[in-house]
Amino acid sequence: MKLTLTDSDTQSILAKLAESNQKHSSLYPGDSSDRQPVHTVYGGANLYKAGAAQKLGSLAQRALDTYAPDFCALARILGMRGSESLPTTAAEANVLGAAVAADPLKMKEANPAAWLAYTVYDRVVKKLANEPIEDSRIDFEDGYGNRPDAEEDADAVRTAEEVAKGMEEGTLPPFIGIRIKTFTEECRQRSVRTLDLFLTRLAEVTGGKVPENFIITLPKVTHPEQVAALADLLDIIEAKCGYAPNSLKLEIMIETTQAIIDADGSNQVRLLAAAARGRCRSAIFGTYDYTATCNITAAHQTHTHPASDFARHVLQVACAGTGLTISDGATTVMPIGPHKGDLTTQQQLENAAVVHSAWKLHYDNIQHSLRHAYYQGWDLNPGQLPIRYAAVYTFFLEGLPDASKRLEAFVNKAAQATLVGNTFDDAATGQGLLNFFLRGIACGAITEEEAVATGITMGELKSRSFVHIVSNRAHG
Repeated sequence: MKLTLTDSDTQSILAKLAESNQKHSSLYPGDSSDRQPVHTVYGGANLYKAGAAQKLGSLAQRALDTYAPDFCALARILGMRGSESLPTTAAEANVLGAAVAADPLKMKEANPAAWLAYTVYDRVVKKLANEPIEDSRIDFEDGYGNRPDAEEDADAVRTAEEVAKGMEEGTLPPFIGIRIKTFTEECRQRSVRTLDLFLTRLAEVTGGKVPENFIITLPKVTHPEQVAALADLLDIIEAKCGYAPNSLKLEIMIETTQAIIDADGSNQVRLLAAAARGRCRSAIFGTYDYTATCNITAAHQTHTHPASDFARHVLQVACAGTGLTISDGATTVMPIGPHKGDLTTQQQLENAAVVHSAWKLHYDNIQHSLRHAYYQGWDLNPGQLPIRYAAVYTFFLEGLPDASKRLEAFVNKAAQATLVGNTFDDAATGQGLLNFFLRGIACGAITEEEAVATGITMGELKSRSFVHIVSNRAHG
């Protein structure tokens, strides 16, 4: 075969290409395969105590028992697929639930609406009992408000001691952190003081250890120097308090238009993350502050406003492939009934109507986020927790049959392109299918048995690498 190009022709060109490829790979190492929580629960620092996660789980279960005492009721409230066909009385729901529990595979085929509603409800109840909170943030910002300095000083020290107590007792959620105030001129000194007091006291009590997956949230970031300042402060605190170098991670909150597009018209998100010098783990979208900075009136500052979706997509594109995770904002309508104490029947009905409306809104917002590949969001009230898990579990369980067929076909053919139905998958899809199961198992939406039914093993799943799985099978 005759070639035109010689080694001397290509050597310098390919050397430059290799250098640029390496640079690109360092900037875009790929999405993290570590577990990402499905939510972050924000709560005022003034209320935080060790064991808070377990208390919130109990309150969440009480709300579920009160306002959706069976799986049929919850499915109808949320408008789950086929819920209109489910029974409306508790007695009939109990009979149907017993049938699903006795033979779930049979009922999955015979009555898929009942199977879905029952399975979601059952797994939500188990989640609230075993791991009600995946990620929590001790909040010194909006959820705390402006308080006297002496009070915030005391809360900073006290919450550090409570976190240390939770570490010792093993009661902390898998992810935890604090949200300090913004680094604007009005708040920067107070913010830094709270950060210092909390981390200094935590180091004193724990000997320089932090909880697993601990993170510091910096809200309302507008320019990279704010993030750089926090990174510089963490350098000093680590050195002086005995924390391991680079053990204190941070995340940035994207809540202003300037955090999306800077003064030069450039994408600001990557610059903000880069300013953390490797400490930044995630970026969070703040729906309501962002829409306010767009001059959208309060009545239209919704989770699903097109302006919010634009910012989400910019944030998503900026972080894709970098290893940074993204998180969506909150539903601010709380599932709290207006009436307290001994209630009349009418008052009970009014409370239920308010809670059900708030639940439906939260469910729809979470589904909106999930469709946009935002797998994490905010919760602000224990009554939102059942709906967080119900929405996430519904999303994964509805997608399970298709994902199972595609993964099974893909793995069995050792990553050759496959056609399942009318869906064509190439090698780039493999890791995405794997991540679907990893996310679903981590949050309790999918069981290990449902995952291995695809033909993949738990050992392969835990490798978290589709390339690794295919390579082993090809040479096995």
